[in-house]
Amino acid sequence: MTLTGNGEHTARPRRQPRTGRPRRLAATLIGLTLAGGLLLTGCGASDNNGSSTDGSNKSGGRGFPQPAPNRTSGTSQGEQKDTPTGDASREFAPSPDYLSTFALDVDTASYGYARRALADGRLPEASTVRPEEFVNSFRQDYRRPDGNGFSVTVDGARTREEDWSLVRVGLATRDTTQSGKRPPAALTFVIDISGSMGEPGRLDLAKDALGVMTDRLRDDDSVAVVTFSDEARTVLPMTRVGHHRDRIYDAIRGLEPTESTNLGAGVRTGYATAVKGLREGATNRVVLISDALANTGETDADAILENISTARREHGITLFGVGVGSEYGDALMERLADKGDGHTTYVSTIDEARKVFCEQLPQNIDLTARDAKAQVAFDPETVKQFRLIGYDDRQVADEDFRNDRVDGGEIGPGHTVTALYAVRTRPGASGHLATASVRWLDPDTRAPHEESGQLETGSLDEDLWTSSTRLQVDAVAAYFADDLRTGDDKATPLPGALPLGELADRAHRVASAAEDKAVDDLADAVERASGLRG
Repeated sequence: MTLTGNGEHTARPRRQPRTGRPRRLAATLIGLTLAGGLLLTGCGASDNNGSSTDGSNKSGGRGFPQPAPNRTSGTSQGEQKDTPTGDASREFAPSPDYLSTFALDVDTASYGYARRALADGRLPEASTVRPEEFVNSFRQDYRRPDGNGFSVTVDGARTREEDWSLVRVGLATRDTTQSGKRPPAALTFVIDISGSMGEPGRLDLAKDALGVMTDRLRDDDSVAVVTFSDEARTVLPMTRVGHHRDRIYDAIRGLEPTESTNLGAGVRTGYATAVKGLREGATNRVVLISDALANTGETDADAILENISTARREHGITLFGVGVGSEYGDALMERLADKGDGHTTYVSTIDEARKVFCEQLPQNIDLTARDAKAQVAFDPETVKQFRLIGYDDRQVADEDFRNDRVDGGEIGPGHTVTALYAVRTRPGASGHLATASVRWLDPDTRAPHEESGQLETGSLDEDLWTSSTRLQVDAVAAYFADDLRTGDDKATPLPGALPLGELADRAHRVASAAEDKAVDDLADAVERASGLRG
């Protein structure tokens, strides 16, 4: 898309997104005639809690594009292979495309690794910065549902750039304290013990956190331990925790770094061990702890990924990737987690590691939703342009929103997912602005469910920087990530963006209002980046 002198845009050709979970952003152009055929019928609802679990979508106000219609099994396309499609992530969606569809993502590794880089006195590589992972690193105050599935909150605020607003779509799963007794977990820990893991902040963190985590596991949980360096071996087969905690402690204490990194062998042996120890009715998950710097054996990402994909399809085994180390294979770890129906995080301190393996244990091992996707339908009578901030590698073809054979995201209890949009409204427009819908499969029955929420232009806060504290935190995180991705190139910044120095000042004010150490850390990171940028 290019902007003309009068502020209007002209659309340039854009590649079609693949179905399934694509690796690069692209947008699907939906013709006006098609959009006209997908108009919603109003039902008068005007709050943010409109919902549907029967495949229908209910909205208030005049007609606008609805989520794609249901597909029969005979027309489903299924999961597709990765297809490079170029990077249109910094483009604004041109009219008449008023639908935005993506797989949910709760990864936070990009933000954690960026903070590590800044603490080491360097700016993170732009290619490792994923804005949605910055935004999703912070606590939210969304209403939570009572059972499995999601609540939907849609809000936003006007920026100080004329006609531009930030719109937030917030999804939340039930709180971990409301979950009752979770299913037993069968966890296969695949632990990198290569020479590079001897650096402080790598294997030492893993051993400490896993030892503490073992105290938190229930007797009916199971644990297996696989290690890899130049080759892989199963140190502990799948073992019921029960009266065998000492065996698990001994396996963890005996971990020592040695030789090179045969990540492919580790993944292959880890999944073989998980399949051998598969437990019906349990959450079967592989937990990969590594710096993801593969340098021996199978180093081709696609070959490693195929192993994961097969185990996921046939056995429903999911992957949780935990990255460590000042040098970290971010791209490979993210791809592994994507293909393994899981998520990633990054830890650099003992406190962070204990939080992941202990405080956040339920949300990192349990599942409340499978193949979750979101679709936002913007009203063409009030919206002129929009841009989804991040989710570049999570885009799904609009028509595949209700194609349940197309891969989505796997989400656990206690999670929130936030998507921010930069939205340009039409001058003087008022009324319905957008409807956001989320679709997921029940983790046990695979039955599909949906929930929706709506936003009116009149519900937008008048000034972003006087809006709710949590929306301001999200805005700071998004602007920060966008700046780190932009670097010194001339890509169009987000509307309402501040120079890093001003953003750092704003971040400190927001941190003071939030009374949240995580937001203090964000403000410090912005300040460090401002100093390094000069």
